[in-house]
Amino acid sequence: MDYRKRLLIRNKRIATWLMIGAALLFVIARLQKGHGAWGWLAAFAEAAMVGALADWFAVVALFRHPMGVPIPHTAIIKNKKDAIAGNLADFIRDKFLATDTMIAKLREYNPAEHLAAYLMSSNNSAGLAKGVTRVLADSLDFIDDERVQLLLRAALNNRIESFDLSTSAGTILDTLRKDQRHQIVLNDLQNRFAGWLASDEAQARLAKSIDDMCAKEYPLLVAFIPNRDQFARGAGEKIIKRINAFIQEVNADPAHEVRGKFDTAVTNFGVRLKSDPVLRDKVEAIKSEVVHNQSISDYARNIGTDLKNWLSTDLHQPDSQMQEKISAAVAGLGAALSQNRGLKESLNEHLETLVLHYGDTMRTAIAGHISGTVQQWEIDDYTNEIELSIGSDLQFIRMNGTLVGGVIGLLLHAISLLLA
Repeated sequence: MDYRKRLLIRNKRIATWLMIGAALLFVIARLQKGHGAWGWLAAFAEAAMVGALADWFAVVALFRHPMGVPIPHTAIIKNKKDAIAGNLADFIRDKFLATDTMIAKLREYNPAEHLAAYLMSSNNSAGLAKGVTRVLADSLDFIDDERVQLLLRAALNNRIESFDLSTSAGTILDTLRKDQRHQIVLNDLQNRFAGWLASDEAQARLAKSIDDMCAKEYPLLVAFIPNRDQFARGAGEKIIKRINAFIQEVNADPAHEVRGKFDTAVTNFGVRLKSDPVLRDKVEAIKSEVVHNQSISDYARNIGTDLKNWLSTDLHQPDSQMQEKISAAVAGLGAALSQNRGLKESLNEHLETLVLHYGDTMRTAIAGHISGTVQQWEIDDYTNEIELSIGSDLQFIRMNGTLVGGVIGLLLHAISLLLA
């Protein structure tokens, strides 16, 4: 049996036996004709009995009709269930969840400071990391479901099919042209090319190409060259030197002709990507071929499977690397938040803003949930729950009423003797 129910039954019995005891004492005192001390006992018992009956009626009337008689204004809690639910919800909404109250509590609590301290704790960061890894592991198991995989593949293919690659690429080129950022790309490409030309591999290839060309185009002239390897290397070095000098010239001159032509080419290509139907069709054809190419699809799927298997294996290990990294990241976030006063103030201000913007909506929703939930309860269950919660304490009202009533009876008896 529920402890609350046992306590309620016990207190009810005590209060009832006090009332019965007062009634028996009253009968015995009256039988003695009220002589001597019996008169005082009779006065005490009479008033105690009346007080006990009155408080019994008051307590019972809160929950049900006394003796089953439908006396007006009894069974108050039972009959006023909807009104009590609404009033309780309004009280919580207007007192506990008032915007001003919540803002004041929020400022007093300083959530950013507490959050930083919480995240910096090794136990807390490890616990959060463990929870995150558990969610990730469960998510991977969910993704393994063939039905989910079909849905994800279909959704991904639909997104790729509907993605306007040409227009997006044109927009990216427009973005690169702002503030001459595409010229920075040109500089980087030239410098990389110059760096490659300076390598032994590039020089060796160029020298071989020059030698092969001479042997093919000028076989008679080659016969008179005494040292073909040295000639080819020398010619290659001169060509590379001229190319590097040209690259340095372009890099040093923001208004160089090459830059203008590059700018025009990028601009025209961006426009064509957005408006030229032939080029757009070619780009879409390339995209479609890549998307529907079985080899590429299998390769991407294998990479995804390998990554998923590695994650799944790691996340199920007690010494998971992912869990350690998440824990370190959480602790690092806490440390950064603790040391950065501006960040803490910003977080607290944003939380206050959220309360201001959504506080009324949330507290109204909470009040509606409380009211609706209570109104849906069965009347008997609702009444019994409240009685189990406060009924045992209400029995002390009956006990006190019996004893206080008896004391008042003694005082009235004393006054009546004085007046007589």
